[in-house]
Amino acid sequence: MLIPETSLWSATAPPLKSFAHRPLPAKADVVVIGGGYTGVSAALKLAKHGAAVTLLEGETLGWGASSRNGGQVLVGHKHGVEDLVRQFGKERARELYQASIKTIECVEQIIEEEKIDCDYVRCGYLEAAAKPAHFDSLKRAQEVLERDFGHTTRALPKAEMKAELGAEFYHGVLVDERSGGLHPAKFINGLALAAERAGADLHESTPAASLEKRANGGFTVKTDRGSIEAKEVFVATNGYTGKATPIFQRRIIPIGSYIIATEPLDSQISNSLIPNRRVAFDTKNFLHYFRLSPDNRMVFGGRAAFSPETPNTVRESAEILRREMIAAFPELRDTPVAYAWGGTLGFTFDLYPHAGQMDGLWYAMGYAGHGVAMATFLGQQMADRIAGRGGYNPFEGMAFPTMPLYNGKPWFLPLAAVWYRLLDLIS
Repeated sequence: MLIPETSLWSATAPPLKSFAHRPLPAKADVVVIGGGYTGVSAALKLAKHGAAVTLLEGETLGWGASSRNGGQVLVGHKHGVEDLVRQFGKERARELYQASIKTIECVEQIIEEEKIDCDYVRCGYLEAAAKPAHFDSLKRAQEVLERDFGHTTRALPKAEMKAELGAEFYHGVLVDERSGGLHPAKFINGLALAAERAGADLHESTPAASLEKRANGGFTVKTDRGSIEAKEVFVATNGYTGKATPIFQRRIIPIGSYIIATEPLDSQISNSLIPNRRVAFDTKNFLHYFRLSPDNRMVFGGRAAFSPETPNTVRESAEILRREMIAAFPELRDTPVAYAWGGTLGFTFDLYPHAGQMDGLWYAMGYAGHGVAMATFLGQQMADRIAGRGGYNPFEGMAFPTMPLYNGKPWFLPLAAVWYRLLDLIS
């Protein structure tokens, strides 16, 4: 099977104007490193605060996961609510969960204020139980959310879930109305144009090569096109964190995620599969996430491989994902796959996002697949913090862990993949 190795989102978004080969300034109040949701959102807010902000992106704006993700704007965290309560207690867990709701509101506010046409809709999400025992966990989560968090969801057993999900493969769903879906490439394009309008100085094809602390304060940010003296530096590189910032490279694990998209579906079929057009994901460690695109394709993704994307991993993952899509939705057996692509996500060792200041550098990263909303939100909040305008950091004070012998090259991913596949078998 020959599948074009191209992102649906890049193929269906208007081309973004080029921000390459612009003259670099000699000085800036803030240099932002990384042109994804975190960095562009921060640049937008800093510029609105009147800061002279220069953003450096090694590729094109949104080149990483910000233009290639599943377009799911999710409430919640990688850890479930029961884990949050066990680890932090009810009060702190409630604060972290409420912060995730604020991220949705942040995305919606930016889209409205900046008039970003990105096919956003607050459609809600489905969490699908991959095994009968997993539905018991979803029911417990529903109870915790209602009792301790004041957040209403619905747990539908398999016998009642057809109104939400037409897939006999699953064993019930949790329905949450607060999440949304969007076109990720259109969203990052809209953010970039809004940041430019606000006065941010955006640069593509300009990776930060190294940083040096200056004796009189601030940093010198070196690139192959020249150096910039900056009072502050905000690191927003997430899954593409590299040698320029080794202190963060040792704390971020780059993990591949892969997606396929079918040809457009007949509306009768699509309405039977996801009747309310919610975004969805399942309960496995090697999870699947899926949705209907604005042009009515099935978009089906997952951790088909943990390794960051290459042409080989995209090709192999596309075959795996197509088989698994058909297992979940046999109706799609004869539907051609039109697009296949991959991207690299940023995970942390504790599976929580982290934001703050370390060794004089501001940072926000490690979204573990929840980055559309959280990255946008933390970019805004850390911009407020840098500008001295307050800024709410729900992860304030959390240790940002690493491990011995780790330098940013995830040699342990094959072992982790075996372990998580085993957990999926026995859970």
